[in-house]
Amino acid sequence: MTYDTIVVGAGIFGITAALELRARGHRVAVLDPGPLPHPLAASTDISKVIRMEYGPDEQYMAMVEQSLPGWQRWNEEFGDTIYHETGVAMLTRAPMAPGGFEYESYQLLLKRGHRPQRLDAGAIAQRFPAWKPGAYVDGFFHARAGYAESGRVVAALIDRARAEGVDVHSGQEVVELLTAGGRVSGVRSRAGQVFHAGHIVVAAGTWTPLLLPELAPMMRSVGQPVFHLKPADPVPFSPAHFPVFTADIANTGWYGFPLHPREGVVKLANHGVGQLLHPGKDERIVTGADARNLRAFLAGALPTLAGAPIVHTRRCLYCDTLDEHLWIDRHPQRQGLTVAAGGSGHGFKFAPILGQLIADAVEGRPNAWLPRFRWRHLTPNTAGQEAARHHGQ
Repeated sequence: MTYDTIVVGAGIFGITAALELRARGHRVAVLDPGPLPHPLAASTDISKVIRMEYGPDEQYMAMVEQSLPGWQRWNEEFGDTIYHETGVAMLTRAPMAPGGFEYESYQLLLKRGHRPQRLDAGAIAQRFPAWKPGAYVDGFFHARAGYAESGRVVAALIDRARAEGVDVHSGQEVVELLTAGGRVSGVRSRAGQVFHAGHIVVAAGTWTPLLLPELAPMMRSVGQPVFHLKPADPVPFSPAHFPVFTADIANTGWYGFPLHPREGVVKLANHGVGQLLHPGKDERIVTGADARNLRAFLAGALPTLAGAPIVHTRRCLYCDTLDEHLWIDRHPQRQGLTVAAGGSGHGFKFAPILGQLIADAVEGRPNAWLPRFRWRHLTPNTAGQEAARHHGQ
């Protein structure tokens, strides 16, 4: 039970880190409470949006530009379509204007050589018949976007990690970090088993500040409602007529997906302020108020779904940093420890490059993108900076 590196958590941060560290020659173990993929992990879902639009934020757009070939490569390597490039429609209820999330995203796409297609109310009605005519009057469609079947992605990467020699220990919930000689030297599981390593990576998602209380002031667990609906007529919700969408998201939080090819449902969710929850103590319940908010949105935007039955709900628990940027860095006081967490509801899209970022942090290699995700002090009044989530903050 001695390794070069132990990764705590088998979500998208942890498993990509394990794969990259193994490729660099580390003897690696991954410890997770299980089952795998963990049903309560934010990574475990039927879909996550893959999009490069981040308002005026050029670094995140550049990171997705580098990630997209990786998504296509995984489709080829796994012999299965786990990333669906449907494009994304970003729609607004009022004309796009400077300072707005959609406007700034559109302008940055043009600046970086992409070719988004501007949409007015007529074009929206013609191309996307499920939408209520006139409800959304501006926006754009960008073909280089889509969604990943996130739970299946994590499962495939776990299988690959095992095949490449990573020891994946399910049923091992890490409850204590062990110290020897002034550095973190191992972990103890709830079952009492001890694992030793030269370096520990804590990639425990929303459970991270429970294991590292010093991060509790900088991270919070925020639950967002997710709905699966069964449309009476699936045709208008096929990818050709209904790509991944955001619906004036910085003001409403609503986004969604086309008809899922395996589940036969239309998934809609809210990327917003959310509900503060304790990851270990609080129930993750989608409330009646959440459902009423969904129905109100559908009545004004997607009327053919307004009466569709809700066949499944989930409250997805983000590990939010207060500024909504990822947290990937060595611990400044505890040698032998790196933290890779703080996905803040938008980290999954970077999966093909996450492992490299985390491994560079572990090994102390220079990486132009890591400074933004460094260990930092955030005051309680720190405002979130992810442009798609400005509303209500």
